[in-house]
Amino acid sequence: MNPARILVIDDEPVVCKGCRLALSDQKHMVQICMSGREGMDLIRKGEFDLVLLDMKLPDMDGMEILKTIHEAKQDLLVIVMTGYSTVQNAVEAMKLGAFDYLSKPFTDEELILVVQRAIEKKRLIEENLYLRKQLISQAKFPNIIGESPQILRIFEQIEKVAPTDSTVLLCGESGTGKELFAGAIHARSQRAHRQFIAVDCSTLSPTLLESELFGHVKGAFTGAVRDKGGIFDMANGGTLFMDDVTNLTLEIQGKLLRVLETGEFKPVGADHFHTTDVRI
Repeated sequence: MNPARILVIDDEPVVCKGCRLALSDQKHMVQICMSGREGMDLIRKGEFDLVLLDMKLPDMDGMEILKTIHEAKQDLLVIVMTGYSTVQNAVEAMKLGAFDYLSKPFTDEELILVVQRAIEKKRLIEENLYLRKQLISQAKFPNIIGESPQILRIFEQIEKVAPTDSTVLLCGESGTGKELFAGAIHARSQRAHRQFIAVDCSTLSPTLLESELFGHVKGAFTGAVRDKGGIFDMANGGTLFMDDVTNLTLEIQGKLLRVLETGEFKPVGADHFHTTDVRI
């Protein structure tokens, strides 16, 4: 069993020291305090797996502390301790979220046993939560395979950014699946019913790049025998994924910036601006 971070809150020094000695022998990390306010301050600032809480403290009511912990940190397990054990108190503590109940005086064996059960429950809850997140992620992102914490964090970021209309920058080496993630963002956006267009900027001819992106009018250059819409026209209302955008010339990058800021662009040879509603 992995060591746990345990906080003991009790106004009796002998109880605090006894709990720390017994639990430290089990390789747990134990911190003690002798007042409710100090305990609450430590809980707010620290990260604990388990709290051993005395119900009768000189400055605060144990039930009130238990209620506050349950409301603020529902994943923090609490074992209550008291020398005034009654069935009514036990039931009330359980209703407020206590994991278990220890009646004073208790033996080291009783303490260790209830702590072990609490830690096992916490580990089981964490494992189940992790597996549920994996299953949800796999169901939501069937085209993307990944189970690492880093990938799961990316899935969470996609879920947050997708409903917005913000421009998204995807960074990664070639072949890491940036287009898949861009498609996943589009599929979860309000534009999902419109087109998703992916453009590899590195494959566009430098001489025709501006025309490909913004379109052109008839007579704009040799071979321009009719008006032609560009990629920004086709992507209007949808999502445009521009791969290897760093390959664009500085001049084209400047025009792209105008599209990002105002939604306006000028086809090659045109004398007026067009508008587009596209997410990039």
